[in-house]
Amino acid sequence: MKGLEFESSVCELEQKIAELNALTSELDVSAEIKRMQNKVDKMLTQIYAKLTPWQTVAVARHPDRPKFNDYLTTLFTDFVELRGDRCFADDSAIIGGLASFRERSCIVIGQEKGHDTESRIKHNFGMPKPEGYRKVYRLFDLADRFNLPVITFIDTSGAYPCAESEERGQAEAIAKCLEKSFQIHVPFVAVVIGEGGSGGAIAIGCADVVLMLEHSIYSVISPEGCASILWKDDSKAEIAASAQRLTAKDLLEMNVIDKIIKEPIGGAHRNKTQTIDNVGAAIEDALSLDIDPAKRMTRFSQIGSEYVIK
Repeated sequence: MKGLEFESSVCELEQKIAELNALTSELDVSAEIKRMQNKVDKMLTQIYAKLTPWQTVAVARHPDRPKFNDYLTTLFTDFVELRGDRCFADDSAIIGGLASFRERSCIVIGQEKGHDTESRIKHNFGMPKPEGYRKVYRLFDLADRFNLPVITFIDTSGAYPCAESEERGQAEAIAKCLEKSFQIHVPFVAVVIGEGGSGGAIAIGCADVVLMLEHSIYSVISPEGCASILWKDDSKAEIAASAQRLTAKDLLEMNVIDKIIKEPIGGAHRNKTQTIDNVGAAIEDALSLDIDPAKRMTRFSQIGSEYVIK
């Protein structure tokens, strides 16, 4: 597993544990492994309790963090993928279709970044093009017609910013998704599982209940993009990250999200199984709430109202 810069001391211990595990067939080192693992857990708990916003960005982008396909194959059954936008093409950055979540039929949609070079290229690193958002619009409409709850998984640095996307109506496609989000009359739950960036994320995030993994991020623009606009210098991204208030804790305080989902010690990338179980439980809890879709627009229109200068 790739270690982050601020975890260097922990990674050294984890490497030693791996080496000791290789010796278990020759020597009984279980007591030493347990002692070292306890030390690792303690160090990780201390480190992750005081992550800076920029460090949180690094964790949210960790390549080993569970991706949408991991949640899809573990939490959902009977998945039937629906492809294409009936206009131009299918977009692999967004996957969606019919599924069952714990014996409840639903529409599930997620942004997929991929796990390795081949899959990342296939899924365009999780950056959707207009046809991806038009596919989402189709799925929202389907959910409304057949009275199926919608569950979305947000994990993108933003919509794909190429000339071809703009020519095919990127902004309009995102806007139509936002409009449809407030028109559907079914329960809608969104989960930020990694990086929630720009309109590319909010297009599938205007839900009745917005959940967010503890070390994920959610912002109007990436820290690098913010720094490039404000200072014409993306090396100031760390400063931008602190100013943006993009962490789960900040967003909960501002009522942008409804609940923070706890991650295992050392982040989701260290224990994918536990992370996915935690997300599944949070989604089940959210769907059990008395959700009134008619209040969705009011909820979002009130976000930030306390910060308006009068």
